[in-house]
Amino acid sequence: MFVLPAYLERAHDQQLRNRLSSAVRSGQTMFALVRGTSCAGKTRTAFEAVRACLPDWQLVYPKTPEGLLALLDAGALAPRTVLWLNEAQNHLRGSEGEEAAAALHSRLEETGPVVILGTLWPEYHRDLTATPQPGQGREDAHPNARALLARAVVVDVPASFTTESLKNPLVKRDPAIAAAAHTSTGGKITQTLAAGPQLVDHYEQATEPHGPYGHAVITAAMDARRLGHTSPLPAALLKAAAQAFLTEEQRAGADPATWFDHALAYARQKVRSVAAALEPVANPDGMGPLPDVYHLSDYLDHHARTTRRYTFPPEPFWTAAQEHASTTDLPRLASAARERGRIRIAAGLSQRAADAGDCSALVSLAGRREWDRDWVGAERLYQRAADAGDCSALVSLAVLREWAGDMVGAERLYQQAADAGHTEALWRMADRRERAGDMVGAERLYQQAADAGHHMALATLAVRRERAGDTVGAEQLYQQAADAGHHWAQGLMAVPREQAGDTAGAERYAQRAADAGDTLALVGLARVREEAGDTAGAERLYQQAADAGDQWALVSLAARLGAGADRYLQQAADAGHTKALVSLAGRREQAGDTAGAERLYQQAADAGHTKALVILAERRERAGDTAGAERLYQQAADAGDHWALKSLAIVRERAGDAATAERLQRFGLEADGSPAQPWG
Repeated sequence: MFVLPAYLERAHDQQLRNRLSSAVRSGQTMFALVRGTSCAGKTRTAFEAVRACLPDWQLVYPKTPEGLLALLDAGALAPRTVLWLNEAQNHLRGSEGEEAAAALHSRLEETGPVVILGTLWPEYHRDLTATPQPGQGREDAHPNARALLARAVVVDVPASFTTESLKNPLVKRDPAIAAAAHTSTGGKITQTLAAGPQLVDHYEQATEPHGPYGHAVITAAMDARRLGHTSPLPAALLKAAAQAFLTEEQRAGADPATWFDHALAYARQKVRSVAAALEPVANPDGMGPLPDVYHLSDYLDHHARTTRRYTFPPEPFWTAAQEHASTTDLPRLASAARERGRIRIAAGLSQRAADAGDCSALVSLAGRREWDRDWVGAERLYQRAADAGDCSALVSLAVLREWAGDMVGAERLYQQAADAGHTEALWRMADRRERAGDMVGAERLYQQAADAGHHMALATLAVRRERAGDTVGAEQLYQQAADAGHHWAQGLMAVPREQAGDTAGAERYAQRAADAGDTLALVGLARVREEAGDTAGAERLYQQAADAGDQWALVSLAARLGAGADRYLQQAADAGHTKALVSLAGRREQAGDTAGAERLYQQAADAGHTKALVILAERRERAGDTAGAERLYQQAADAGDHWALKSLAIVRERAGDAATAERLQRFGLEADGSPAQPWG
């Protein structure tokens, strides 16, 4: 069932509503024209303005110029009537349109209040108001329309939403607007809302003779994008990969010379003159599009990530990717294959990227060799990456040397990486010196790493200074880390200050960290106070953390209280903390308030809390509502809850859908970190 999305008001809305309100007060007849490009939101703007300003007026809506003339001849525009001319060009062109324009112009001279409200594209407005140039021998085709439009109050609807208008809370609350905002480029949300569903229909309901081939090309583009091909999609990749999504009969019936051209034309066909599944990519260095590459519609990309999230493309897709994908995208495609248990495919993609000189692919292949305990192979690949200038490979090589007991070799490689500016190598070298008892050498290397901005080195040095009683030196290092953007550094000083009896200093450091967005120190101090029996002090610090935006602090405080816990949970829930809603629901349930618990679980589920979704799903399942349970498990799975995937698999298995159950179980195991099997 279609649900009209919420409406985001913009500046032009108030402009139009002011005009309509003025017409009511004046008692005159007014012609308001809402002008904008296709799918910019003209009709919705007019509808919302009438609903807000003229809710009890009569509305008449002629479909043709002839119908408009008949309505005007009959004197049907009584006071307090809105005459709705959607796509006004359809009423104003041709001989009948000229006659209708003349009649409307006359009606503007009569009393009202009456509002003539039309919508019009800018290009039609330009054509209908253009004056023929002398000497061109062209007849003036629209004199009456031009005269009528000159009397119109024009309200322009911008094609795009501004960044400020997208801060409206409705953007996040309405699912349709949220999806459109996420998938629109340049703030063109209304175009996405208008054309997006039809674009999906164009894809899913592809018609003969060329639609099925266009569908295959679009599917290839969708899977390539969602699995990691972020750069423009080469035509060669789409042509080769599309064959994975065609039946044998379709492949046999295709004309080898023309099928792809027709398929591409179908994929590039604009829906509602706004959007196509595949769009050209602008040449960054000049005019026109880049040859033989395309960009997938963001709306379809979003659609694919929802509807095809558990679909693994057939083998020919991966063969096409290995042969035609951009080398910069191969590591991401390999990672997608590996995450789905296709180890052989992932290795092939990584190998091609490595052969093309991609150091990250070499490191990835080396990591796989380590997993297989092929130390020689791993070292060889790390060495290739290191030779190509990848400092992280030098560190990995050093770790291998260290495991093999070659401390001298490890030190040499760490030093090479450090000389190349890799601060992690300095920190690891310092750690090795410290474990070997060389405190002076460790201190020197920690200092080098700290001077280079390595935050762990700064923290390690600060702790060492503190233990040595050098509070001033420790504070300087913590401050250095904080100045580098590591706000936790201020917080690290809080608990030691507390333990030293400097409660004021402890709170000062914790509050500084909280002011910078890190409330952990306040919560840590609260726990120290709580353990010391200072309940009032603990409560005050928890509240400070909550005031700084950490609603977990309130939940933590509630968990430590018996009586009075509900007050803090409610405070956290009111601030939008969904875990607090779940905790409150649990307390209602324990108290026997089943209806209240259900309502709170639903609130948390509506806010996207996966545990609440699973709890509600289990309740539906126990009540025999399998369809409702499956829907809720699916929502939780879509939000990343792999346990929900497993529960959903059980529901599907009980329903007799063994294939889907098996696929869901496999995804659940992979998400849970269970060993992937070398399928594919």
